[in-house]
Amino acid sequence: MALILNIDTATAIGSVALAKDGVVLQTLTNDKERDHAATLTLFIQEIFNTQGITPAQLDAVAVSGGPGSYTGLRVGVATAKGLCYAWNRPLIGISTLQMMAQGLSAALQDQHALYCPLLDARRMEVYTAVYDAGLAPVIEPKALILTADAFNEWLGKNKMYFFGDGSTKWEQLLGPQANAVFAPYRISAEHMIPLTEAAFRENLFEDLAYFSPFYLKPFYTPTQGRNDKKS
Repeated sequence: MALILNIDTATAIGSVALAKDGVVLQTLTNDKERDHAATLTLFIQEIFNTQGITPAQLDAVAVSGGPGSYTGLRVGVATAKGLCYAWNRPLIGISTLQMMAQGLSAALQDQHALYCPLLDARRMEVYTAVYDAGLAPVIEPKALILTADAFNEWLGKNKMYFFGDGSTKWEQLLGPQANAVFAPYRISAEHMIPLTEAAFRENLFEDLAYFSPFYLKPFYTPTQGRNDKKS
């Protein structure tokens, strides 16, 4: 019996969902701007006020830990860790790609297909993974530069759903393919709920001191580039 606050800021859409025993109570979403830092704590306070709960009643805080936007992930993880420290609650970290697969597989209920979330990583690169309908990874999360034959090994044998904000450029590159289905998808912290509930039951909590976003690629800044050229 768990009351869990779920936070997702991995993409341009940010959301907060409160769930009890795996059932969503309320969700607030910001899809008009990338400034998650300005809305995240306001969303949390509004949900607490609307639902009439206090931090002391929470059992855990969960966050989408990446991959995704560097800035968005830092905001979400820093907020979640800060709340856990302040409220003395455990932290649950969830793969952004797995939560996406959870969301679409639950909506489609296609038990014989593979699910391939794609997050835009600029140019022709994406963050991606492939999951079966039970959310077991067929391809572990990775950064991938798309080529026309990127998923041939699996497309030749399986129906595959491609979705997420990186799927458009993959669809343009791939062209018509009988086993490829490009599905509409809207990311939401609600899609974390089955995963966070399962993690809570199994006591799969993060180390607050050491947990950091799962970037998949090193974070690069222009300053680092200038320093590299000098060395």
